Amino acid sequence: MSRHAYVERTTRRVVDEQLFGDRVVRFLYSRARESAPALFRALTSRRVSWLLGAVQFDLPLAPRLLGSRGFLRSVGVDLRRGDFAVFRLTPDKYHYNHTPVAGRVVDLYEVAGTYHSCHPAAVVEMVTPYSKNKRVVTVFDTDVEGGTGVGRLAMIEVAALMIGEVRQCYSAERYDDPAPIAVGDFLDKGLPKSLYRPGSSTDVLLFEPGRVRFADDLLRNLARADVASHFSLAFARPLVETDVPVRSTIATRITNDA
Repeated sequence: MSRHAYVERTTRRVVDEQLFGDRVVRFLYSRARESAPALFRALTSRRVSWLLGAVQFDLPLAPRLLGSRGFLRSVGVDLRRGDFAVFRLTPDKYHYNHTPVAGRVVDLYEVAGTYHSCHPAAVVEMVTPYSKNKRVVTVFDTDVEGGTGVGRLAMIEVAALMIGEVRQCYSAERYDDPAPIAVGDFLDKGLPKSLYRPGSSTDVLLFEPGRVRFADDLLRNLARADVASHFSLAFARPLVETDVPVRSTIATRITNDA
């Protein structure tokens, strides 16, 4: 195997990179591309790429049996995935985002990106625009005085097609006196936090593992096989959305009390 290295910017250290699937990829892009062009085109198609990704990462025992889990651990990827929730704000609904928890803002930053649509069909086709679009990330520490007590939570506000601005406009009293948010601010739960302009988009919440339990009705609805859904059809398993009114409970805190 040929060596492939890079330089760490902060330490100037030269590091050998472990390339995932190195032997297969080198074979595919040397012999197969020239001697079997039809096979090459098939293996690099969108459908086969999706299938390979599902086999490697989604099937319960595949990461262990195929070695992808060991590879991820060897390169320092933390496999303890947290809980998450995705909220799609449709154009006919509400355009404000509200604070999901009470806590102190410990980080706030913007991630540059594109402006793909968050329409279900586009989400399925792009798999997914949530990691490609422009985003604003707010990290809360809720384990503080007056906080919700569910650890750290990341609230990710995703821009989208025709939604070019995410305006931070927190207000402690209705919609009066909106103000920008800064690191160090304490925000109460359920209050207006930001506004999509000129319409609605998508929010993603990332929770620490083992700190919250999602509401039973949301979990039951998610698994309903009798409801038509773009997501269920595309991913070959029930993935059904629930229309959630603003300020309604989506999860409860898990306590470790004896």
